[in-house]
Amino acid sequence: MAVHVASENAVLSAARLRRMTVYSGERDVSAQADNQAAAMPWYAEGLRFACQGCAKCCGGGPGYVWLDEGELATISRFFGLSAREFRGTYVRDLWRGMSLREKDNYDCVLLDDKGRCLAYEVRPRQCRNWPFWPSNLRTPEAWQEAAERCPGIGQGRVYACAEVDALRTEMTDM
Repeated sequence: MAVHVASENAVLSAARLRRMTVYSGERDVSAQADNQAAAMPWYAEGLRFACQGCAKCCGGGPGYVWLDEGELATISRFFGLSAREFRGTYVRDLWRGMSLREKDNYDCVLLDDKGRCLAYEVRPRQCRNWPFWPSNLRTPEAWQEAAERCPGIGQGRVYACAEVDALRTEMTDM
């Protein structure tokens, strides 16, 4: 599957600029272009994503969906349960904190039988920020690997670099 990575043009443009400035003898401009290219993330021109509702990011293998107290309270209210009731039924306490439980097939406990999230409107930050996780943004290859599992990568609108960075940073703060 080919993934549209808008930053290819930015990287190529920076490389062309370096070649042009080196050939013209303007070494100071060339160094400036090198510094700018090095400072830009590989996704400098943004990344395309639109959720396809496939639920592949919500199950299929063991994993963790981390919750903080605020998310627990919000989701509990959404279901009309006390935080204690929700936590007792849908949450497991682990070494790092709270995580949503999984079904026997490792799907998230909040997926219905059609693979739709029952709490989509109030889903946890980890879910809202997929696929803009630091692990997926490390390299273009990591993004491509995520795209092989997620049909929404490369689809839909372009998330600007600043948007991607903000979502990535939110995940880093977890």
